[in-house]
Amino acid sequence: MKNLRLLVVTAALLAVALSASAQTKIASVDMKKVFNGYYKTKMAQAAIDKDKADLSKEIKDMSDGLNQARADYKQMLDQANDQAISTDEREKRKLAADDKAKDVNSRQVAVEQYSRQAEAQLSDKSQRMIGNLVGEIQKAVTDKAKAGGYTLVVNSANNEAFVYVADGTDISASVLDQLNAGAPIDVTKQAGGMMGISTNAP
Repeated sequence: MKNLRLLVVTAALLAVALSASAQTKIASVDMKKVFNGYYKTKMAQAAIDKDKADLSKEIKDMSDGLNQARADYKQMLDQANDQAISTDEREKRKLAADDKAKDVNSRQVAVEQYSRQAEAQLSDKSQRMIGNLVGEIQKAVTDKAKAGGYTLVVNSANNEAFVYVADGTDISASVLDQLNAGAPIDVTKQAGGMMGISTNAP
């Protein structure tokens, strides 16, 4: 299905190129390369990494509290079964152990629920960041295409869709230069971003 879709896209692009005049200019851009090289991608990745670290710490703290509650419950249960104490005292300790069991269950539910909600929120935040970045990159590509008089810009990151893309038509570097023109030096020197991006973006 994916290959069929790529063939349809390729055929459509060829049809446009063949039906256009001799002045038609086609350029290529590697959206994945531009995305990973954009300084704002690195900043967004750093923010997401920090959020993940903070979330991991919070969940660990909650899990540590849960484990301690379980240990306390086990100790209380052992004490409630101590035959050396009176029946009345054992009953009191069993009631206390029952209350502790409810506390353990409540903590476990809270940890699981918080983990699910926090991870979903983090995923949504990451997707919003990616969407915003892709939007900025697409605008930069559009600006470069208009300035260069290109009729069509293809995404060369989709290697299966294009058998050959001439080096001279690639505007990825110039798009990156435009996007990173106002970047802080320390950000541009960082390693490439690892945020996921669909290379199907135009």
